[in-house]
Amino acid sequence: MKKYAVVGTGHRARFFYQSVASTYKESCEIVAFCDLSATRMNYANKLLVELGVKAVPTYHFSDFEKMIKETKPDAVIVTTVDRTHDWYIIKAMELGCDVITEKPMTIDEDKAQSILDAQKKYGKDLRVTFNYRYAPHNSKVRELIMGGEIGEVFSVHFEWLLDIKHGADYYRRWHRNKHNSGGLLVHKSTHHFDLVNFWLGDAPKKVFAMGDLRFYGMKNAERRGVTDFYYRAHENEAAKKDPFAIELAAEEDLKALYLDAEADSGYIRDRSVFSDDVAIEDVMGVLVRYNQGAILSYSLNTYLPWEGFNVVFNGSKGRMELKVVEKSYVSGEGSMSHYGETDKQELWVFPMFEPPHMVEIIKRPGGHGGGDPALLNDIFGTPEPDPLARAASHIDGAMSILTGVAANKSIATGMPVDIAGLVKF
Repeated sequence: MKKYAVVGTGHRARFFYQSVASTYKESCEIVAFCDLSATRMNYANKLLVELGVKAVPTYHFSDFEKMIKETKPDAVIVTTVDRTHDWYIIKAMELGCDVITEKPMTIDEDKAQSILDAQKKYGKDLRVTFNYRYAPHNSKVRELIMGGEIGEVFSVHFEWLLDIKHGADYYRRWHRNKHNSGGLLVHKSTHHFDLVNFWLGDAPKKVFAMGDLRFYGMKNAERRGVTDFYYRAHENEAAKKDPFAIELAAEEDLKALYLDAEADSGYIRDRSVFSDDVAIEDVMGVLVRYNQGAILSYSLNTYLPWEGFNVVFNGSKGRMELKVVEKSYVSGEGSMSHYGETDKQELWVFPMFEPPHMVEIIKRPGGHGGGDPALLNDIFGTPEPDPLARAASHIDGAMSILTGVAANKSIATGMPVDIAGLVKF
């Protein structure tokens, strides 16, 4: 029986501990929760009990080392605020544990270097959970590129759209401060940059970027028609007129994890997206040169009518185009897509001298077209042979954030940034 402790019991942690407590309960077990909020940990234990698993001991963040010494987990699952990932990852490895961490692995080059150095020193396994790699459409792209379907890839154009439900949520939460999240070019785009690294089997070399705050934040409130400012939405009359506000009391999980936990966490989850302290970009453009010569043009916008992405690959033998319309997770209501359909993928190959054809994508049960269960099986079950090498290591975790870290530096300085100067592997 493999034992896991979970540090950070917010929304992201449930993906892991509920899976262990249900699908993998015969071979895995949760032995402890660690968080700032006792209320949140008690809710996590309630969910375990509802799954037929006994409640586990709970520990305050300040007792992290005590938790490991008393419960002796084989691995620690890290799902805390991004800026704290490095401390828990390094301390867990120092105390003899393997680590599973949510993306991003960390938020800047100094923290990344510390993690890389600790992994070398302690020799523990560090896994970064990139579930997007396992989504059937993304896996198929990797398979086709590996198989030479469009030859050598010379350029990639990749645009990611967050809708006004999911996108706005980053400006209500702790993510709105770069000190916490590294901005969306690290927190969110780590997924996307990892996909390009994975698809191409390559690593970034040089990055240039631009970005700005054009939609959210107080300086943009007037053009959005916002005149009634408020600190937070809960029990606030002004928020009732704001289509970007979220009511935490309206959904059981949001209420239990955040509203009820405010007294012992101090965290306000429903801030106004037009506050004066929103300090991250909402429109971003990035150019990347890869080691093998490919060029990526990437954009992220967080205020659009539908959610998903378009990506095209231009190669020596043709072109490949993938369009994905996703379902937004916020409040469980799905994306407000003008397409009228969510969870839709369409992959086309355009050979140089042959007719184009659509590639079949086989979906499976579970999130991301069956990608989530496949990732969870890789982590907690018996991994199947994988010629695509989708399991992501600490090296993959570092390379995925370095494009975003370099992009942040480029936005700040107006200059291109060499990846090689950021960390030493």
